[in-house]
Amino acid sequence: MSRLAVMTVGKTHSGKTTFAESLQAQLPGSVMIDQDNHAAFINKHYRGLRPKEGPNRLKFAITQTIADYAVRETDCHLILSNSNRYRTGRLKLLEHYRKEGFICVLVYFDVPDAVLQERVAATERSGDIFRTAASFNEVLIRQQKETDDVFPPTAEEADHLFTINTPDDVPAVIQSIIGLQSL
Repeated sequence: MSRLAVMTVGKTHSGKTTFAESLQAQLPGSVMIDQDNHAAFINKHYRGLRPKEGPNRLKFAITQTIADYAVRETDCHLILSNSNRYRTGRLKLLEHYRKEGFICVLVYFDVPDAVLQERVAATERSGDIFRTAASFNEVLIRQQKETDDVFPPTAEEADHLFTINTPDDVPAVIQSIIGLQSL
Protein backbone atom coordinates (compact mmCIF):
# COMPACT_ATOMS: atom_id res chain seq x y z
CA MET A 1 0.00 0.00 0.00
CA SER A 2 1.27 3.45 -0.94
CA ARG A 3 1.24 6.41 1.41
CA LEU A 4 -0.55 9.53 0.24
CA ALA A 5 0.26 13.18 0.85
CA VAL A 6 -2.93 15.09 0.08
CA MET A 7 -2.57 18.87 -0.05
CA THR A 8 -5.51 21.25 -0.20
CA VAL A 9 -5.26 24.51 -2.15
CA GLY A 10 -7.78 27.32 -1.97
CA LYS A 11 -8.99 30.59 -0.50
CA THR A 12 -10.55 31.00 2.91
CA HIS A 13 -13.96 29.34 3.34
CA SER A 14 -13.60 27.29 0.16
CA GLY A 15 -14.17 24.02 2.04
CA LYS A 16 -10.61 22.79 2.65
CA THR A 17 -11.01 21.88 6.32
CA THR A 18 -14.45 20.32 5.87
CA PHE A 19 -13.06 18.24 3.00
CA ALA A 20 -9.96 17.23 4.97
CA GLU A 21 -12.05 16.14 7.96
CA SER A 22 -14.31 14.07 5.72
CA LEU A 23 -11.34 12.50 3.94
CA GLN A 24 -9.67 11.67 7.25
CA ALA A 25 -12.87 9.97 8.48
CA GLN A 26 -13.00 7.81 5.34
CA LEU A 27 -9.30 7.13 4.69
CA PRO A 28 -8.02 4.64 7.28
CA GLY A 29 -4.59 5.41 8.68
CA SER A 30 -4.65 9.10 7.82
CA VAL A 31 -3.82 12.17 9.85
CA MET A 32 -5.00 15.71 9.11
CA ILE A 33 -2.46 18.45 9.73
CA ASP A 34 -4.25 21.80 9.85
CA GLN A 35 -2.25 25.01 10.16
CA ASP A 36 -5.25 26.87 11.55
CA ASN A 37 -4.98 24.69 14.67
CA HIS A 38 -1.34 25.70 15.00
CA ALA A 39 -2.15 29.39 14.59
CA ALA A 40 -4.85 29.18 17.27
CA PHE A 41 -2.40 27.36 19.60
CA ILE A 42 0.23 30.06 19.15
CA ASN A 43 -2.31 32.85 19.63
CA LYS A 44 -3.56 31.27 22.85
CA HIS A 45 -0.30 30.17 24.45
CA TYR A 46 2.57 32.05 22.76
CA ARG A 47 1.12 35.35 21.58
CA GLY A 48 4.32 37.20 22.48
CA LEU A 49 6.35 35.01 20.11
CA ARG A 50 4.31 35.83 17.02
CA PRO A 51 6.24 37.83 14.44
CA LYS A 52 5.05 41.41 14.11
CA GLU A 53 5.25 41.24 10.31
CA GLY A 54 6.31 38.87 7.56
CA PRO A 55 5.73 35.13 7.48
CA ASN A 56 4.73 33.33 10.64
CA ARG A 57 7.81 31.12 10.87
CA LEU A 58 6.76 29.77 14.27
CA LYS A 59 3.49 28.44 12.82
CA PHE A 60 5.35 26.93 9.87
CA ALA A 61 7.90 25.30 12.20
CA ILE A 62 5.17 23.70 14.31
CA THR A 63 3.44 22.39 11.20
CA GLN A 64 6.70 21.07 9.78
CA THR A 65 7.62 19.34 13.06
CA ILE A 66 4.28 17.56 13.20
CA ALA A 67 4.45 16.57 9.53
CA ASP A 68 8.04 15.34 9.88
CA TYR A 69 7.06 13.25 12.89
CA ALA A 70 4.14 11.73 10.95
CA VAL A 71 6.43 10.91 8.02
CA ARG A 72 9.24 9.34 10.06
CA GLU A 73 7.45 7.79 13.03
CA THR A 74 4.14 6.57 11.56
CA ASP A 75 2.81 4.93 8.44
CA CYS A 76 -0.04 7.46 8.15
CA HIS A 77 -1.31 9.12 5.02
CA LEU A 78 -0.96 12.91 5.35
CA ILE A 79 -3.78 15.36 4.73
CA LEU A 80 -2.34 18.88 4.72
CA SER A 81 -5.19 21.29 5.28
CA ASN A 82 -4.08 24.86 4.73
CA SER A 83 -4.31 27.26 1.83
CA ASN A 84 -1.07 26.31 0.00
CA ARG A 85 -1.74 29.10 -2.48
CA TYR A 86 1.90 29.86 -3.29
CA ARG A 87 3.29 27.61 -6.02
CA THR A 88 6.91 27.85 -4.82
CA GLY A 89 6.02 26.53 -1.36
CA ARG A 90 3.75 23.81 -2.76
CA LEU A 91 6.42 22.53 -5.10
CA LYS A 92 9.00 22.41 -2.32
CA LEU A 93 6.67 20.43 -0.04
CA LEU A 94 5.51 18.08 -2.77
CA GLU A 95 9.11 17.32 -3.78
CA HIS A 96 9.94 16.60 -0.13
CA TYR A 97 7.07 14.11 0.17
CA ARG A 98 7.90 12.46 -3.17
CA LYS A 99 11.44 11.84 -1.92
CA GLU A 100 9.89 10.18 1.15
CA GLY A 101 7.96 7.82 -1.15
CA PHE A 102 4.51 9.42 -0.97
CA ILE A 103 2.04 9.67 -3.82
CA CYS A 104 1.33 13.42 -3.97
CA VAL A 105 -2.22 14.64 -4.47
CA LEU A 106 -3.43 18.22 -4.86
CA VAL A 107 -7.06 19.11 -4.25
CA TYR A 108 -7.80 22.55 -5.64
CA PHE A 109 -10.88 24.38 -4.37
CA ASP A 110 -11.92 26.60 -7.28
CA VAL A 111 -15.00 28.10 -5.66
CA PRO A 112 -16.45 31.30 -7.14
CA ASP A 113 -15.67 34.45 -5.15
CA ALA A 114 -19.38 35.25 -4.80
CA VAL A 115 -19.89 31.94 -2.96
CA LEU A 116 -16.87 32.63 -0.75
CA GLN A 117 -18.21 36.09 0.10
CA GLU A 118 -21.55 34.57 1.15
CA ARG A 119 -19.80 31.96 3.30
CA VAL A 120 -17.57 34.55 4.96
CA ALA A 121 -20.56 36.80 5.68
CA ALA A 122 -22.42 33.92 7.35
CA THR A 123 -19.47 32.30 9.14
CA GLU A 124 -19.59 31.42 12.79
CA ARG A 125 -15.97 30.35 12.77
CA SER A 126 -13.74 31.73 15.48
CA GLY A 127 -11.19 34.36 14.56
CA ASP A 128 -8.69 32.89 17.02
CA ILE A 129 -6.33 32.10 14.13
CA PHE A 130 -5.77 35.72 13.07
CA ARG A 131 -2.43 37.40 13.45
CA THR A 132 -2.81 40.47 11.27
CA ALA A 133 -6.36 40.30 9.86
CA ALA A 134 -9.39 41.45 11.79
CA SER A 135 -11.91 39.24 9.97
CA PHE A 136 -12.29 36.47 7.40
CA ASN A 137 -13.65 39.07 5.01
CA GLU A 138 -10.34 40.91 5.27
CA VAL A 139 -8.50 37.64 4.58
CA LEU A 140 -10.65 36.96 1.51
CA ILE A 141 -10.16 40.48 0.15
CA ARG A 142 -6.38 40.10 0.54
CA GLN A 143 -6.44 36.69 -1.17
CA GLN A 144 -8.50 38.08 -4.06
CA LYS A 145 -5.81 40.73 -4.66
CA GLU A 146 -2.77 38.42 -4.44
CA THR A 147 -0.95 37.84 -7.68
CA ASP A 148 2.73 37.09 -6.95
CA ASP A 149 3.34 33.35 -7.22
CA VAL A 150 -0.37 32.63 -6.64
CA PHE A 151 -1.57 30.46 -9.46
CA PRO A 152 -4.01 27.60 -9.65
CA PRO A 153 -2.14 24.30 -9.36
CA THR A 154 -1.34 22.41 -12.52
CA ALA A 155 -1.29 18.67 -13.24
CA GLU A 156 2.52 18.80 -13.48
CA GLU A 157 2.88 19.76 -9.81
CA ALA A 158 1.58 16.52 -8.29
CA ASP A 159 0.97 12.90 -9.15
CA HIS A 160 -2.78 13.61 -9.11
CA LEU A 161 -4.81 16.82 -9.26
CA PHE A 162 -8.49 17.11 -8.40
CA THR A 163 -10.61 20.25 -8.63
CA ILE A 164 -13.63 20.99 -6.46
CA ASN A 165 -16.04 23.66 -7.67
CA THR A 166 -19.06 22.79 -5.51
CA PRO A 167 -19.78 20.59 -2.47
CA ASP A 168 -21.32 18.05 -4.88
CA ASP A 169 -17.79 17.30 -6.20
CA VAL A 170 -16.49 16.19 -2.79
CA PRO A 171 -17.74 12.57 -2.56
CA ALA A 172 -16.30 11.56 -5.95
CA VAL A 173 -12.95 13.21 -5.20
CA ILE A 174 -12.74 11.46 -1.83
CA GLN A 175 -13.50 8.09 -3.41
CA SER A 176 -10.86 8.69 -6.10
CA ILE A 177 -8.26 9.55 -3.46
CA ILE A 178 -9.13 6.48 -1.37
CA GLY A 179 -8.58 4.38 -4.49
CA LEU A 180 -5.05 5.77 -4.92
CA GLN A 181 -3.72 4.09 -1.78
CA SER A 182 -3.76 0.71 -3.53
CA LEU A 183 -1.44 1.86 -6.34
